[in-house]
Amino acid sequence: MDFVSIRVITGDITRLVGFYEGATGAAAHWSTEDFAELRTASATLAIGSTRTVAMFAPGAAHPADNRSVILEFRVEDVDAVHRKLIDSGLVDACVQAPTTMPWGNRSLLVRDPDGHLVNFFTPVTEDAAARLAR
Repeated sequence: MDFVSIRVITGDITRLVGFYEGATGAAAHWSTEDFAELRTASATLAIGSTRTVAMFAPGAAHPADNRSVILEFRVEDVDAVHRKLIDSGLVDACVQAPTTMPWGNRSLLVRDPDGHLVNFFTPVTEDAAARLAR
């Protein structure tokens, strides 16, 4: 089995894709006006409009309705990402400013425009870097 992607359903696909393009620096690959993917070396973030839900099971997913999943991006310098997100206006405030966690990652927690939690992190200890090596 191969874990391939996470898909987020949104009521405003242009806004949400724009946020993730700006936050990650990755360009979206649009398949249709209702579906885009941001591909990285290790995973893909798929973003679909609410119109795509009916193709699976009408009413099965609701935009901006998550309070249990955190999308995570490993970055080279979490403090630089923090400055970029604030300076560019992509986020007004952080849920948690850059903080070094007990497991060795320096983490920044924000919300995307739909309210999903997004963690940008940098391993700052040898153990954390080794754990995340691919």
